[in-house]
Amino acid sequence: MSVMGTPDTAGFAKTAEAIAREAGGLLREFYHRGVRTEYKGDVDLVTEADRASEKLIVARLHEALPEHGVYGEEGTRQGLEREFRWYIDPLDGTTNFAHGFPVFCVVLGCERRAPGLKSEEDGEMVAGVIYDPLRDEMFSAWRGGGAWMNGERIHVSKAMKLQESLIATGFPSHKRHASPNVHFYQQFTLRSHGVRRAGSAALDLAYVACGRLDGFWEFQLNPWDTSAGYLLMEEAGGKITHFDGGKFTLDSREVLATNGLIHAEMEALFTDMFAGRGLSEIPTPAEFAARREAEGR
Repeated sequence: MSVMGTPDTAGFAKTAEAIAREAGGLLREFYHRGVRTEYKGDVDLVTEADRASEKLIVARLHEALPEHGVYGEEGTRQGLEREFRWYIDPLDGTTNFAHGFPVFCVVLGCERRAPGLKSEEDGEMVAGVIYDPLRDEMFSAWRGGGAWMNGERIHVSKAMKLQESLIATGFPSHKRHASPNVHFYQQFTLRSHGVRRAGSAALDLAYVACGRLDGFWEFQLNPWDTSAGYLLMEEAGGKITHFDGGKFTLDSREVLATNGLIHAEMEALFTDMFAGRGLSEIPTPAEFAARREAEGR
């Protein structure tokens, strides 16, 4: 397709939905019969299901969109110089999957790259899907077309304060002992309705987009983790940035995604913690109730 043309982003999303459903069906089969697990690093797991799912997705993308490139978690690197590039995670939540914990998904996100774009510069995310095969929930978005779950339009939540929000995070498999996230986990747990740690960054982003969660943060993610969720967040009316509020990029090693309403509050907490400043006192239940009453809520 010419870079001067208008891409069929809705068509890209529909194609990705069909591929994700097929890959999800394959994962369900593996999940129910059990899989062989290996280590691809000190603690990072990979299963035969990851590889089979990526092989299927790459083949289907090549059949449907042969002019597009593919960047897969399990090693596929094809046509990365092309105008359109798909980031794929054939099984986000591998550790959950390997242990029989029912939280995992398939991720496909399509980036459009303008001519002359430097390798370290992002293009524009134009289509993406996140498919949860056990719940049969398909989250999809395309540029300018909104965010959807199983054909129903989705939007971020309307929680106004961190203290009335349910948020989520995750911890890296590699060098988890070196991650500072446990300190943030403690503070956000004390200052919110709760913090969930389900083990799939892509689903966490999808859940913020549809209002099940009000915010999400995590360190050390990769483009295939966030590509589709990035677009879902934008199309659902949310906000996604670095911890300091800077523009989110696909190579970001940190992500802060919220409904937009609690973003400044979470961002300020990150700023204070990184700076080593004393944190504000946590309001008591009575103080919180008085604040809500004063705000007319």
